Amino acid sequence: MVREELTGSNLLDALRPNERALIATRADSMHYESGHVLYHPGDNVRYAYFPRFSSVASFHVVMADGSAVETAITGREGAVGGIVSKGRLPAYARSCIMHGGEFYRISCTDLEEIKLQNPHMSYMFSRYADCLVSQIFQSVACNASHTIEQRAAKWLVAAVDRTGSHSVTMTQDQLASLLGVGRTYVSRVMRRMRESGAISTGRGNIHVNDRELLGRMSCDCNQQVADHFGTVLQGIYPDVADANSC
Repeated sequence: MVREELTGSNLLDALRPNERALIATRADSMHYESGHVLYHPGDNVRYAYFPRFSSVASFHVVMADGSAVETAITGREGAVGGIVSKGRLPAYARSCIMHGGEFYRISCTDLEEIKLQNPHMSYMFSRYADCLVSQIFQSVACNASHTIEQRAAKWLVAAVDRTGSHSVTMTQDQLASLLGVGRTYVSRVMRRMRESGAISTGRGNIHVNDRELLGRMSCDCNQQVADHFGTVLQGIYPDVADANSC
């Protein structure tokens, strides 16, 4: 049980006070490090996780050869696990911690009981599910239509906006894997970004020096998703000012 007022989750903050109080009586406050896997494909989804503050989780589709491609990320605007489905279902994607930090965890059984008593909560979570699907749709279109440089810039901007940190702990090999491309392509892109002054790189680290410049190098997919969030769940999607307050 959480012995404090729920805070740090934009999605939970959007609920009514009595709804947040009900979740607080059943939820646990957890800390996870980067790289921790919440679910592997086929795992029974027993818990829902709500990232807090700068924590970020990501979803990866695992291919037949064992490689994995990232399809979506979620920070304090969302959740991981069965917040919409009724009952426990097997996970399709691998869910892991991209940026470590604080989370709220609640069993899907407890959450389902609370939702049955609070239709407004079910409505809000269904709206979030629509927003997550929009991010996945946009990701598919982005992968098919935009350059590796645009996609890499988009990903780095999204990471900065969600974590509030301009330092992203990641190797170029990891970034290439997330984008589903070869390392040589990412190396060329990183070199151009360094030469422009947008980023600097170190061992296992990418530092964003100029977020605005990087944003101009990116496609508009982040903005498309943010606009949809703004229409469906106003005030939920992280922005730069929100990130800097974390």
